[in-house]
Amino acid sequence: MTTADVLIVDDERIARENLEYVIRKEGHRVVAVDSGIQALRELERHPFDLVLTDLKMDRVDGMEVLERCKELHPDAEVIMITGYATVSTAVEAMKLGAYHYLPKPFKLDEVRHLVRNALERRNLRREVTELRRQVDDQKRPPLLIGKSPKMQALERMIEQIAPADCSVLILGETGTGKELVAKAIHQLSPRAENRFMAINCGAFSEELLANELFGHEKEAFTGARGVKRGLLEAASGGTVFLDEIGDMPPSMQVKLLRVLQEKHFIRVGGTDEVPVDLRVLAATNKDLQKEVRANRFRQDLFYRLNVVTLHVPPLSERKDDIPLLCRHFLEKHAGNQGKTVDEISDDVLEVLVNYAFPGNVRELENIIERAVALAQGPIIQLQHLPADLQQLTLRIQRPGHREFMTLEEAEKEYILWVLKKVQWNKTRAAEILGIDRVSLWRKLKRFGVQE
Repeated sequence: MTTADVLIVDDERIARENLEYVIRKEGHRVVAVDSGIQALRELERHPFDLVLTDLKMDRVDGMEVLERCKELHPDAEVIMITGYATVSTAVEAMKLGAYHYLPKPFKLDEVRHLVRNALERRNLRREVTELRRQVDDQKRPPLLIGKSPKMQALERMIEQIAPADCSVLILGETGTGKELVAKAIHQLSPRAENRFMAINCGAFSEELLANELFGHEKEAFTGARGVKRGLLEAASGGTVFLDEIGDMPPSMQVKLLRVLQEKHFIRVGGTDEVPVDLRVLAATNKDLQKEVRANRFRQDLFYRLNVVTLHVPPLSERKDDIPLLCRHFLEKHAGNQGKTVDEISDDVLEVLVNYAFPGNVRELENIIERAVALAQGPIIQLQHLPADLQQLTLRIQRPGHREFMTLEEAEKEYILWVLKKVQWNKTRAAEILGIDRVSLWRKLKRFGVQE
């Protein structure tokens, strides 16, 4: 059973203590107050899953507590408890959103039962809300973060070609977000209600790739105990995304070309043709025209896939988007990890904007995810970045100095910078530097550094 936050409001001490005892025994966190005024204060401070409130209280009664609770926390359940039960007040309480109206004197087993049912209803409502959100997320086009001219041009192209049921070749370096572009095309297309299936053509051997794409018949090979539908068959009516298409073996290129031309295929070990209705999107970080000239990629398949070409820019060509991407990944991973990390220091942003990002957006996301995991407070600081990125501050923060330093100068300056950041806590500095405290002491002695 999930632990819940429960607010008890009753000006009768014995009734309040009995309720508190029962609900704590159920494993829930309880705040108990003896007046409606205190209850309103607690509701403004904290969200509660369940409120049990007396009806008749001085100055602020249970109806006011119920109304205010529903204003602040609409999903909270409220059980009204009173020694003055009437049909009219029960009806009024239900109209205002109360879960139940319980007359005094009540039985503790009855309270336990009501509390369990009320919290179960709240949990079900949460699950429904989350499922609806997930469905909406699947229907909504993936968010392409960026306001740089190249990203805006890419978004316009996606919106233009998505309704056309043609093949698209998506080109870009590793980690630029080619699959995200493919998903956006699918979600904006007439096929959006059907499946989007993705497969990495470079991750399988030729035999396994054939099995994944086309499926197999029963007893097609040892261990094939039943018929398996392949990815192409499962995605019929929708979109197939073939990532790293440049790594597809030549014989598989022939089979794929036939599917694109004939709109049907044969399962591994089968004889019957299986019809398919697909839109094919393909991606690669290779120069396919060069691969064609080198006879490593079929020219006819290239032309079949290359009806429209989209180029996804590397992160190094869209530096202005880095702060936006950082904010997006910060919110995403702070939420995933359940941490309150909501800010990135200016020093960190400066380092990231000046970094080359060979791994592109994927590398940036990994850096932010790591930083969120290491952060002890609400702000991501330089010490939360990988060591090679921390070194960038030496170059960025040296105005007026010559362009290059010796290795010893760089080491000394970096050690001093770390010591300054940790207020000369040598144990902490040695930990950040990845050396022991004795080694740090020896380096400081060699550099002639004194605190």
